[in-house]
Amino acid sequence: MLNLQLFLFILSHLSYCALAATADQWRGRSIYQVVTDRYALPPNAPNSTCDPGQQTWCGGTWNSITANLDYIQNAGFTAVWISPVSQNWEGPRTPYGDAYTGYWVQDISQLNEHFGTSDDLKALSSALHSRGMYLMVDVVINNVMALSTKPDYSNYFLKDASQYHPYCPVDWGNRTSEMNCWLGDTKVTLPDVNTTNPTVVSAYQQWIQQFVQEYSVDGLRIDAAKHVNADFWPGFCQAAGIFCMGEVFGNDIGECAEYQGVMDSVLNYPIYDALVQAFQIPGPGNMTGLVEVMKQSQQSYRDVTVLGNFLENQDNPRWTNISVDPQSMYNAITYNFMSDGIPIVYYGQEQRLNGNNDPWNRGPLWPTGYVNSSTYQLITTLNTFRNFLVNTTDWATSNTSVLTIGPNELAIMKGSVISVLTNVGSPPQNSSIAVYTPYPQSAALLDIFTCVQYAVGSNGAVEVSYASGGQAVVLIPSVYLAGSGLCGYTKNANIKVNNKGSKGSLESSAPATAGIPSLIAMALVSLVFATSSILVS
Repeated sequence: MLNLQLFLFILSHLSYCALAATADQWRGRSIYQVVTDRYALPPNAPNSTCDPGQQTWCGGTWNSITANLDYIQNAGFTAVWISPVSQNWEGPRTPYGDAYTGYWVQDISQLNEHFGTSDDLKALSSALHSRGMYLMVDVVINNVMALSTKPDYSNYFLKDASQYHPYCPVDWGNRTSEMNCWLGDTKVTLPDVNTTNPTVVSAYQQWIQQFVQEYSVDGLRIDAAKHVNADFWPGFCQAAGIFCMGEVFGNDIGECAEYQGVMDSVLNYPIYDALVQAFQIPGPGNMTGLVEVMKQSQQSYRDVTVLGNFLENQDNPRWTNISVDPQSMYNAITYNFMSDGIPIVYYGQEQRLNGNNDPWNRGPLWPTGYVNSSTYQLITTLNTFRNFLVNTTDWATSNTSVLTIGPNELAIMKGSVISVLTNVGSPPQNSSIAVYTPYPQSAALLDIFTCVQYAVGSNGAVEVSYASGGQAVVLIPSVYLAGSGLCGYTKNANIKVNNKGSKGSLESSAPATAGIPSLIAMALVSLVFATSSILVS
């Protein structure tokens, strides 16, 4: 009986290893980021007004995400990133409201009852996987939350004060201080966990391994990653056995690249800042600066194709709050989808929610009615096209190059796709840009948004006019669109989201079919034969 139990234990762990999602599999995904409390209300719940200024719970749950997955999948997204699921501060209301976002962790090993039960989280994971989608969970490792600089740790996951750094305010610019001192302030403190302590390291690794396996998680977004000593992350991510994307807040490419050296990916804050400077209206319109960040990124990062591209999140203002022209958002979104990296859309961006910083950037989505807005349609087109490219070509693994740059324009090429972007805004302009492509004269290119055909002229030139305003243009030879479902071409029903991030099997659709590595398969066969007599008896 003991041997049978051992066999089943090994079998379950080997099976999980076969399903674990890697960076190569995440490369081809697009991510929809959700703050659980603010995405959707449970069925039959009263319609909450949910004033974000009140900084309290509005009623969103894991079940309400599950019940509204069609909205996400119909836009073409292939992964969902949810806010932290761990037990948060349980105590009196703080000077900054309640712990509705999930980031004020108390006991990381317990679930947050405000969002549901263990079965509810498992049901969300299962529902995503049944659709061929991935689940990314936000985790907070660097710190816990308290209301004092001398908290009682008895209710925390790590209960001994020696497992935390002693209180000190952060001296910004001093890397040691940024890693060891406490974020937050003296009203709401964030005690800093000592991740050099061997007991802490072991406890975290055991927890993440169990958590990932129990809830079939496919990826982690790691909060405040740069505030933890870098040598902690390889062991932690290895224990998790799945894709790790860290938050390295700031526009220092070297610092961000340092952390991609110890985990799979980081959120691409340098590109975010460059996109704001390039496309914000009113703004400096610095296209040259964006190109420079692109070049430095390709030189510095280990793999730019798995970085997380975003325009909004729970820590930054909504784009519509900082830029008045919708075309500025559409062009910047197009850059994120059509360049190197994994595109991330923060819930409500597709409905043009316009809150400023915390807490206004965390408003509820349900008042929008989840309508098929113009931004939702644009994102759906980009996802449809990108998913098609990922599953039929090696587009995702190719690097982006710059074809043309002008005072207000930028043309880039990735694989066979040319994206022409501008910051001139919506009003019609008496201007155009000539983009010099590698395509032969008279070749026919189609814009995936308007389905207008562009003829390639001499020297491979294509002229894009802004007589109707500054719309993004995404061009591809029309012969390459067969099977895409765009511009009158029938969608090939056999093309599913694969798990390679590059050209691969077109039949695979769910993480469970990701292809068992040969060594694991051989090990399973060996175990079956070795224990067959035990099973029969």
